[in-house]
Amino acid sequence: MSKLAPLTKEEVWDFATKWYKKLDVHAPMVEILPMLADEELEMEFPEGPSKGYAGFEEWYQRVIRIFFDEVHTLKEVTPTSSTDDTMSVNVVVQWEASIWNPPEPKTARIKCDAYQRWVVKRSPETGKPIVTKYIVDDLKYHEGSATL
Repeated sequence: MSKLAPLTKEEVWDFATKWYKKLDVHAPMVEILPMLADEELEMEFPEGPSKGYAGFEEWYQRVIRIFFDEVHTLKEVTPTSSTDDTMSVNVVVQWEASIWNPPEPKTARIKCDAYQRWVVKRSPETGKPIVTKYIVDDLKYHEGSATL
C-alpha cells in the first residue's frame, strides 16, 4: 500500500466547512459518519464526552432535537502541529442556534464563538480527512445571547 500524503491546511479548512454545513442542515448519519474515525474517535462537548460512532450518534440525535435554525460560520482553522499521519488544529466557529425551553412562550437564540481542538488524519479507505479527536474547550457568548 502506498503512503498517504500529509494533510494540508486548505484540505482541513475545506473539511471543516463541509462538516459545519452538515451540522447546519442536520444531515443524516450516513453523511456524517464517514467524516469521523470510529474506534479511535474521542469527542468532548459541553454536554460531556463521547467515544466512537455510537457515542457521537447518541450526542447528535439528542442535539438535533434541541437546536434548530443553526448557522455555523467558520472563523479559524490554525494548525498547531503536524505529522505524516495527523494534523492538530485549533478551530474557532461562530455558532448560532434557536432553542425552545418548554413552557417558555418563545424561542431563544444562542450566539457564541466555540473554541475547539481537533486532530484530523487522512482516511486509509477514502483518502479524505477524518476527525479522530474533537474537543470543545470554550464557548464565548455574544452580548444578548441565550446560554446553554
